Amino acid sequence: MSLDLPRTETRTAHPAADEVRRRLEHARTTRLAQLKALDETGQSPDYHLMSHQKEAIERVLKEIDEAFTRVDDGTYGTCLGCSKAVPPERLEILPHTRYCVTCQGRS
Repeated sequence: MSLDLPRTETRTAHPAADEVRRRLEHARTTRLAQLKALDETGQSPDYHLMSHQKEAIERVLKEIDEAFTRVDDGTYGTCLGCSKAVPPERLEILPHTRYCVTCQGRS
């Protein structure tokens, strides 16, 4: 996973897919900025907490990259738990989510 290059290499003619990509790119850019800010903070008394924050951000970055893959293969927006559509409202808030609310609660 490259942490400095945008994921814009694959584009579709489908406007909804482009909107999803825009949201995912925004989420990715935001997380990369957070990661950079933590790196620039350096060693501090809160290092243990910062380390956990970095791990969480890196996990979300991986989920965002996986969401780009689901957009490319046409499975974006389908819950990986129950195979039903993830509500658009949930995808708007968490564009990289893999699960509907019910299945997320089970995992």
